[in-house]
Amino acid sequence: MTFEEFKSSLSADTPQAGMPKLAEALWYDAKGNWDKAHDIAQETNSPDHCLLHAYLHRKEGDTWNANYWYNRAGRKMPSTSLEAEWEAISREFLRY
Repeated sequence: MTFEEFKSSLSADTPQAGMPKLAEALWYDAKGNWDKAHDIAQETNSPDHCLLHAYLHRKEGDTWNANYWYNRAGRKMPSTSLEAEWEAISREFLRY
């Protein structure tokens, strides 16, 4: 799935079958379901799940918790907008 196809899928009521799980979390986040995205982020503590978790807490405004998860992911909190980070992470997770 390309990023453009992923963005287009946001017009649907449900995520496309076969979408990578981490991309699915960002799909739910974009649809306003932060809790469902957060549930997926908490499934495991892999670096990618930690990055997703960090982004979600950054979006929530909890920078202390976001920094904790960025550190767990081996990353630093970006200085870009949340929208730019969402796109970058989406592109990264779509490669799986």
